[in-house]
Amino acid sequence: MELVLSLGIGVLAAAGVWLILRPRTFQVVLGLSLLSYAVNLFIFAMGRLTVGAPPVLDAAPNVVSVDDPVPQALVLTAVVISFALTALFLVVLLAARGVTGCDHVDGREPHEAEPHAGNPHP
Repeated sequence: MELVLSLGIGVLAAAGVWLILRPRTFQVVLGLSLLSYAVNLFIFAMGRLTVGAPPVLDAAPNVVSVDDPVPQALVLTAVVISFALTALFLVVLLAARGVTGCDHVDGREPHEAEPHAGNPHP
């Protein structure tokens, strides 16, 4: 189980970083979302995954220990924040596309970034 989870976190993080490095803004937004999912899974995994165990464990006859709720609360908060951040990024993406007319990160199409022979400064 731990190997599958660590591979999933690694694949999500690698895909997120690869998409962040792409030139289109929508791909950057998707990369940030995938990277935040990877971080959320990592934080959730730090709460020690146990399969088939009850949520409340008896350590001694009179002492009851409870699983750590902090990673779950952090992930729940991070999901809400990442949803709002993704919505903000999409609004900024649409506004930037309306202003510049393209969806590249730097605001220019690749063929416009190259200087022309007659005009060395774009």
